[in-house]
Amino acid sequence: MPGNGFDILILGGGLAGLSFACALRDTRLRIALVEQRIPCRPAGWDARVYAVSPANARFLNEIGAWKHMASERIEPIRAMHIRGDGGAKLDFSAYQSGVSELGWIVESSEMACELWENVKRQGNLTPFSPATPAAVRIDTDCAVLTLADGKVLTGRLLVGADGRDSWIRKSLGMSAVDRPYGEMGLVANFECQLPHRGIARQWFRADGVLAWLPMAGDRISIVWSTADENARALLAMPDHELCLRVATAGEGELGALRLLTPAATFPLSLLRVPQVVAPRLALVGDAAHGIHPLSGHGINLGYQDARVLSSLLAATPDWQDIGDPRLLARYQRERREETLLLQWVTHALHHLFLNDLPGLKPLRNFGMNLTNALPVIKNLLVRYAINPH
Repeated sequence: MPGNGFDILILGGGLAGLSFACALRDTRLRIALVEQRIPCRPAGWDARVYAVSPANARFLNEIGAWKHMASERIEPIRAMHIRGDGGAKLDFSAYQSGVSELGWIVESSEMACELWENVKRQGNLTPFSPATPAAVRIDTDCAVLTLADGKVLTGRLLVGADGRDSWIRKSLGMSAVDRPYGEMGLVANFECQLPHRGIARQWFRADGVLAWLPMAGDRISIVWSTADENARALLAMPDHELCLRVATAGEGELGALRLLTPAATFPLSLLRVPQVVAPRLALVGDAAHGIHPLSGHGINLGYQDARVLSSLLAATPDWQDIGDPRLLARYQRERREETLLLQWVTHALHHLFLNDLPGLKPLRNFGMNLTNALPVIKNLLVRYAINPH
């Protein structure tokens, strides 16, 4: 293809899109990456962090990104303590499960910036950023993407990695079911009085789900998934009052807290996309699915999308059309089971702990305690979490 002709057009330079591009660095495929904003590191610590599973840490290492991230900003998860709303406990330990760590807490910007540095050095990739898409169409032999500045890019495959409000998904009329939870996730970082010892903590409370994620040093990042009204009230609190509220909600396990980053909120919803592929189009990451953050698996799903799709494309012979619907259908089949399973589990857990039906509270807490008492089941859960494929 002459001029602005490529094999693959990637719309969206978030974590899923960037990791997908990096995974194809040693292939013959010519790639264009279109992104509105180049990632940057905030001053201090990023309030948006992710729990990266060992499987995805391996993926990031394979594509050349993990080893270049600042190790002093990455915290291994040694254990997880989950508490129900009626005294129930469910504890996971890396040591007891025979692994060195259950995962790692990494700032979103740390991953994004390192992945961006990688793609900038990638010989088979041309970045277009800052750039905004203006129009798209799918022809028989190629996808055509027109940018706001008038540039026209063509590719045999278009990959939509442009987030849960995906422009490409909407522009091409792909159906999506977005079910708001009537909740927001409140995020902020805190300095702790007591060491967290690499333990991730989560409480299922009457007012939502509170997670404390261990960060490097005596710091934590929290995600408090709670009703819109309560989230707005928390967001409006003075710093000292929010610190006290978060510490109290966490049963004072890490002593007094000091706010490091301003609190922020984001809306929560369940996003189901029945078909994540179409002729010459594949969706990855948040453009393809959205789940409640209580599982901590959002970015892990996105990285696995990138891993699976890039592996399929890298293995195609020169004569095969990478936009062939039959090839793309393989990607959809390989990713459907894990995505649907995690969506169903997180949705069910969310409703189970928000339900006030008589007798349900002791039942759900009994179930949590029973699981905690069965090492075989606990180890199976850990094994799936660290290596889902």
